[in-house]
Amino acid sequence: MTKGKTFIISGPSGVGKSTVLKELFKGREDLYFSISATTRAPREGEQDGVHYHFIDVQHFQELIEADAFLEYAEYVGNFYGTPKKYVDQAMNAGKDVILDIEVQGALQVCNKRPETVRIFIAPPSWDELERRLKSRGTDSEEKIQKRLVRAKAELQTADVYDYFVINDSVEQAVREISAIMLAEHCKPAERMKILSE
Repeated sequence: MTKGKTFIISGPSGVGKSTVLKELFKGREDLYFSISATTRAPREGEQDGVHYHFIDVQHFQELIEADAFLEYAEYVGNFYGTPKKYVDQAMNAGKDVILDIEVQGALQVCNKRPETVRIFIAPPSWDELERRLKSRGTDSEEKIQKRLVRAKAELQTADVYDYFVINDSVEQAVREISAIMLAEHCKPAERMKILSE
């Protein structure tokens, strides 16, 4: 069995990552979505092991000391991290793993595992990103402007990624990501192993 690969999907808030990933996973048994661990309390309707792995601060600190995370960060007083265990289990079962993480987390993962494939999702334009953020109806104008400033900063780092996908239409973005994933599995280092087995 061919071992799975790890793919990082990053992109600014409002770019449509969740929508693209939801579509990407439709009818795909060969993909695994990495669920983060967090020290924050579950929100109403959230389930342990489905939305997050909910753990206390002490356990999280023990996992940091045991080098059990591919990446972790503190955000608004809570810790978030990607446990290695579940990623490795899925890859060993032949599944490709998708990590939906921001730029700093992506750098941490690639420092530990340089073979990780990084895909940056960008909006077709700044006007479109602003329109999408406003249409969500969840943020104040001030918060939207802060998100746009952060998005521009994130875009400055996109050149360290392996691939750049513009989310003009969800279908096209999904086609491109699927093509990238297929191409990564067609590299000689992987294909020649199959012949030598």
